[in-house]
Amino acid sequence: MKLLVVEDESKTADYLRQGLMEAGFKVDLARTGLDGHHLVMTEPYDLIVLDVMLPDVDGWRIMQSLREAGKHTPTLFLTARDSVEDRVKGLELGADDYLVKPFAFAELLARVRTLMRRGSTPMLTDRLQVADLVLDLARRRAMRAGARINLTSKEFSLLELLVRRQGEVLPRSLIASQVWDMNFESDTNVIDVAIRRLRAKIDDDFEPKLIHTVRGMGYSLEAPDEV
Repeated sequence: MKLLVVEDESKTADYLRQGLMEAGFKVDLARTGLDGHHLVMTEPYDLIVLDVMLPDVDGWRIMQSLREAGKHTPTLFLTARDSVEDRVKGLELGADDYLVKPFAFAELLARVRTLMRRGSTPMLTDRLQVADLVLDLARRRAMRAGARINLTSKEFSLLELLVRRQGEVLPRSLIASQVWDMNFESDTNVIDVAIRRLRAKIDDDFEPKLIHTVRGMGYSLEAPDEV
């Protein structure tokens, strides 16, 4: 599988290329918008990782040119711009997913693999729902039984991971790598503390309970009728 990464920040570009190559992909790297535009229009790729804020031709214009040319290569926008307007603009131009910097590489890799499995089918929806828990992905808001739940950025990322992988038992090591971009150390309780705080907001005042501890294995999120 051949990927194109269009990223002008040198450290991030090298980090992405190295990580994706270690994951088994062939990777071309463009460090300017002009180079990226030339490659997306002339070379066949299985997926494109495209930064928005490029110094010459921005990601918006590259994306627009790609789709206007009838090319439907799955594309993941990677950017520090996280406003609702930016997310909507990217999706309307034809992007298949949108990941905000700073990001955990494990999450980027998971999204890349999912997009490649699904071809050009968009991955993102406006919301995710389990029972009466609703996540508004564009606004990064959570509601339970119609009530707004105030979450920190990390709490929302943790909850989104649990919801996207609902029914799965997620080990602490996976949660640590995808939400905190760190290796899990057995003598730290950061994951347990984060889950406890999230559970207090999501479950304590509501029924049914959605966040479950699987002793010795990790955590899962599911509604009782899905067990």
